[in-house]
Parts: sequence; C-alpha cells; structure tokens
Amino acid sequence: MDMKMFYAIDGEKPLDNLVTDGGFCGIFRTIGCIGDSLSSGEFETKDEEGRQGFHDMYEYSWGQYMARAIGSKVYNFSRGGMTAKEFCETFAAKCGVYEDENLCQAYIIALGVNDLSRGDEIGDIEKINTIQGRAAGDFSILAYYSQIIKVLKSKQPDAKIFLMTIPYSDASADERKKREDEFCDGIRKIADSNKNCYVIDLRKYGPVHDQKFRDTFRLGHLTPTGYMLTAKLVMSYIDYIIRNNPEDFNQVAFIGTGRKYIK
Repeated sequence: MDMKMFYAIDGEKPLDNLVTDGGFCGIFRTIGCIGDSLSSGEFETKDEEGRQGFHDMYEYSWGQYMARAIGSKVYNFSRGGMTAKEFCETFAAKCGVYEDENLCQAYIIALGVNDLSRGDEIGDIEKINTIQGRAAGDFSILAYYSQIIKVLKSKQPDAKIFLMTIPYSDASADERKKREDEFCDGIRKIADSNKNCYVIDLRKYGPVHDQKFRDTFRLGHLTPTGYMLTAKLVMSYIDYIIRNNPEDFNQVAFIGTGRKYIK
C-alpha cells in the first residue's frame, strides 16, 4: 500500500492534492463557520427590471457541502453582509456561537470582505497581538478578529481555529488589492501569535478569480458549483495542515471533554 498521500510530502503546496472525501478534515465531528454571505450560500437574483435580491441558502454553503462530504455537524454562524464588527457587537449573541451546546472542535473564520468594502480601518497588528484581543476604543477589523478568537479560546480552549484569507481577484481595483493584501498579512500574523490557530491561505495558494473563474463559478456571488469548489479547497487545505502537523491534531477527539494524553 502506498501511504504517501497520508503523510507530509516534501515540496508539496497546500492545494497540490485535492481530496475527494474530505481527507483528514473528517476528524472534526463539529465545525463552526463564522463568516458573511460566502459562508452562507448566498445567491443573487435579478428580475426583468434589474432589481436585485440576495438570499442566504445555507444548504448550498461550502460549510454544508463539507458536512455532507465528511459526515460531521457544521454550524453556519454567518449571514450575508456580516462584518467582524457586527459579529462581535450583536450577531454572536443572536446566533449562539458561544453557547455551550454549540461549541465546536474546530472553527473556520472567513470575515473581512464587507469590512474592507465599508472602508473600516484594518488595524495595528503588532498592538493587537500584544494584548491578544481588542482594546477599548479599537474598532479595527483585525481587533475584532482577535476578539472573536479570544472568546472562542475562552469557551473552548483546545479548539482548532482556521483563518481564511481573501482570494485574489484580478478585477479588483489596485487600492482594493493593496488593502486586501494588508488585511491578509494581518490574518497570517494573528495565526502566528495564537496557539492552535492556522491559515487557510486562499490568497496565496487558491485559484485566481480571473474572468474564466468568474464565468464558471460566479453569478454575482458564487454559483452552486462555486460553493462546492470552495468546500473542496477548504477540506483539502485542512487535510494538508493536519498531515504536516500531526502532533497538533492527535488529541482532537478530546476537545471539550477535559481528557488529555499527557506525554
């Protein structure tokens, strides 16, 4: 039997090998997806007069495609238009993400697009990482991101947290690309400074959202195939992270139980 695909592979990049069954992402029995429209399976409609509608159809979200692929419970702690600020200030309480009965073994956080679109301040990552949370009066995107992580870790200390960067689009204006790059760099630094925190770096390793991608997988927001593709990318990336860091994940079954294997 060739075991190569189950181990770290020299020179392999995160999305060189796309799993077909969820791979080792399936070790998580509960996963929480914290995000905006693209975490909610949102589709756009447009009538004969050009009027748009926006509809969160969670069964089409990449999180629910993951759930069906790996047989795990995946929670959508998301809504179209969500920002990190709104999540912290009101939506977290509404969706119950921090309630004991909803705590998960793993979380995937994919926020920031709407915050950047509103022109919100990205934040001083060095200051934010120093305090591991959000200081009073700091309303920056990365500060709210850090606050979400801080609360998750206080509720479920051993949970594995995956932060998703924004995919690169060649249609974005130069200033937008610059702000997205700065934000994604901040996300990477937050992960570096937090234990059990990892990056799903779609900006660096994911497919470029070029014209062919948009024609194939987008119709305003993503199409059904676009959401399914995203699920495949996320599961494959997490599989890669697990294969390259096996000791980080060999006690996943004990998350939230109080049990440990102390070496």
